[in-house]
Amino acid sequence: MPERYVEAIIKFLSGREYQPLKPKQLARQMGVTEAEYGSFREAVKRLRDAGRIVRGVKNALILPEMGSTVVGVFRANPRGFGFVIPEEPNRHGDLFVPPDATGGALTGDHVIAAVRKRGKRGGEMVYRGEIVKILQRGNSRFVGTLRLSEDTWFVIPDGSAMPTPIVIPDIGTAGPGGGSKVVVEIVKYPSPGQLPTGVIVESLGEGGSMAVETLSVIRAHGLEDEFSEAALAEARAAVDAFDGEDAAGREDLTGRTIVTIDPPDARDYDDAISLDRNGDGTVTLGVHIADVSHFVPEGSALDQTARKRGTSVYFPRRVLPMLPEILANGVCSLQQGRKRFTKSMFITYDQAGRVLRSRPAEAAIRSAARLTYQQAQAICDGRTEGQPKKVVQLVRGMAKLARRIEARRREAGMLHLDLPAVELVFDEAGRVTDAVAEDDSYTHTIIEMFMVEANEAAARLLERKRRAFLRRIHPAPDPMSGRQVAAFIRACGWRLPPEMSPKDIQQLLDSVRGRPEQYAVNLAILRTFQMAEYSPRQVEHFALASKSYCHFTSPIRRYPDLTIHRLIAEHCRGRLDARPPEDLAELTQLGSDCSAAARRAEAAENELRDVLILQLLAGKVGEDFEGVVTGVANFGLFVQSPRYLIEGLVRMEDLGDDWWELDAQRGQIRGERSGRTFRIGDLLTVRIAGADVAKRQLNLVPDREALTNRPKRRTKKKAKAGTTAGSKRRRQRKR
Repeated sequence: MPERYVEAIIKFLSGREYQPLKPKQLARQMGVTEAEYGSFREAVKRLRDAGRIVRGVKNALILPEMGSTVVGVFRANPRGFGFVIPEEPNRHGDLFVPPDATGGALTGDHVIAAVRKRGKRGGEMVYRGEIVKILQRGNSRFVGTLRLSEDTWFVIPDGSAMPTPIVIPDIGTAGPGGGSKVVVEIVKYPSPGQLPTGVIVESLGEGGSMAVETLSVIRAHGLEDEFSEAALAEARAAVDAFDGEDAAGREDLTGRTIVTIDPPDARDYDDAISLDRNGDGTVTLGVHIADVSHFVPEGSALDQTARKRGTSVYFPRRVLPMLPEILANGVCSLQQGRKRFTKSMFITYDQAGRVLRSRPAEAAIRSAARLTYQQAQAICDGRTEGQPKKVVQLVRGMAKLARRIEARRREAGMLHLDLPAVELVFDEAGRVTDAVAEDDSYTHTIIEMFMVEANEAAARLLERKRRAFLRRIHPAPDPMSGRQVAAFIRACGWRLPPEMSPKDIQQLLDSVRGRPEQYAVNLAILRTFQMAEYSPRQVEHFALASKSYCHFTSPIRRYPDLTIHRLIAEHCRGRLDARPPEDLAELTQLGSDCSAAARRAEAAENELRDVLILQLLAGKVGEDFEGVVTGVANFGLFVQSPRYLIEGLVRMEDLGDDWWELDAQRGQIRGERSGRTFRIGDLLTVRIAGADVAKRQLNLVPDREALTNRPKRRTKKKAKAGTTAGSKRRRQRKR
């Protein structure tokens, strides 16, 4: 049926990394079989007839040019500008809308934008948009703080999604009091010269506490915090029915030495490791992943819940799990001494750490030890007190193999950016009191390397079986981003080709390590990267230098991993070839939904983190710190605190009496009269002028000396290792 390919083709052509292909080439790239090519070709014809795709040079398929107007969804940026994501994709992608042209549109609104040409840059036409009509509001509920002013009740919304206060005509005699966090439903949107009005639909409690601020972020991002009775009932039934001794059809690995390595406060242990030395000098790595698919049947209420959530969300002292905790922290957790079911991937390596072969299995294991990263690192460092000999041998063997894998992957072009990371320190009341450097024990890298290898092995297997599946793709930087970063790198005194390869980036990062411009270069490279996403498109993972990659290693907390486990189960049971081909349109949509869920979770986690830090910094107004310039705009500088990793704004008018010129390509602003330059990566001493928790804003001013002396360049500092409760989850998310 052609319909199953229509949206998948549009999605593929919309990728920033897409290079024009002829229909036959495109079909191969999308994994379309010969038997299905007729339907695919008919889908291409329908799209051409509708004007949704056109033929370019040499009859290659491309998206049409941007028209005079664009209809789509508006997404606002906290810095004032925004983008319209078109309903019908075009060759130029999302439409940039400057701060003075948003027309009162809010994030999520369905809008019409007029398109204006702004000339060419790097050979490509540049466009800007102006919102001319709001077709439908996308968000009707906002979270904020209730205030009383001159006998009128207002809600001051959190963040910048709703830029004005919301008038509450009547809260009732039993309503919440001033200072309460509330959810408000808009009944009348703002018009020029007027404020929006709304009604309170939920009172969350007195603002300021960890619990209430967490709940506020949950509501603001539309996250699910309760499971349906149907899902909970299925979870309880699955636990009751579980019999670890009934492992028919599974490989019995309960006699093997297998360990888990996790943060000290971890509650769900979803991956475990074994290592076997073979008689021919090779070694076989076993990566054993909790078999969530055994407990979550496809199409069940549990499955539908997990699919809707897409991912677990990790807040300080609270987790919104993708699956009920009775599963995630119970029978799906690879607890020490407990028999558990796994999907296992066995990978055999030669003495240079090259993959010789791999195979999946459905297995039963019993973890011999539950180690923390610090305990495992102590073993690697020779401190083995109290640890069984077999566990010591395993961990040391793991470290040896991981270094070989890491060397091989670096040789292939795997990238590692040297950017700071910290963990927040809380008191008993949940207030942030400090921040410490993230634990950088090599054992984190050991687990990361093994998870990457297992993910890659799963993707290679499904490719060999010619199955469409949800990949984890990370496209290479697009040409425009490449040219921009190359110009910035030249300004820093280094060279980088516009069409940069992983090797080029790797050599540059090695060259600047320990030099003053290290931070600026690493930050610039990070900002050229496109976001990783889930998609059936056959696109590489650029940062990992991997041609075939998917997520297999954490089905407890990521739905895409669960879909891979189901395909692996079919293969292990000899039924994969008989399974009908996946619907590419449905798989494409699932990938988009899972990518959006991951972005939503990360945004919520980051927002709560900023709230907690701003609460701390509100008590430090007037204090100075040496920050790093992380962004420049026509209204000021963004400066990041290296201790708390939160950005604040230094407004242009506070930089002194001068005519400041923005050079976005070089990442700098320059005073026309004074010649002073502020550039991304510079060190700048600033003073905390204010912390607006409601608006999520940190206001900074430079000290007087910073305005008379040229900013210093950042030098590399070796941070002291600290406790990292969530580092494993963050590393997996970055992959």
